[in-house]
Amino acid sequence: MPNCRAASAQAVKGLSIWSILGFPALFTAGMTLVDTSDGIVMLGAYGWAFVNPLRKLIYNLTITLISVVVAVVVGGIEALGLVAQKFGLAGGLWDAVNWAADNFGVLGYFVVGIFVTSWLVSFVICRLMGYEKIHSAQ
Repeated sequence: MPNCRAASAQAVKGLSIWSILGFPALFTAGMTLVDTSDGIVMLGAYGWAFVNPLRKLIYNLTITLISVVVAVVVGGIEALGLVAQKFGLAGGLWDAVNWAADNFGVLGYFVVGIFVTSWLVSFVICRLMGYEKIHSAQ
């Protein structure tokens, strides 16, 4: 919604319609960059994991666990943010919840970092534990 607010605010100030149409184009360009980067990282991660069945199992379990934790955290922040907003709660924990609810963009960077870090940690653990030497019976 930030793009809608920015576009409508600029329209009120008298910006031409052609200039306002630049906002969706910029949003599209940004999303294309992020989605392409995500696709490249995931292609590398899944390509690495699916070569070895043990790696595939460990990687899938790790990614599933991290996805569940992230979903619970995001849902918790949303729920607590709604409670804080509806009841006007402030101070201490509620200030942290309100900040997190207002800054999901920043939290998104942390989530991406967690997924990339989990892939790197999985790679290092597989190397150190010798899982690279274990092959499936064919």
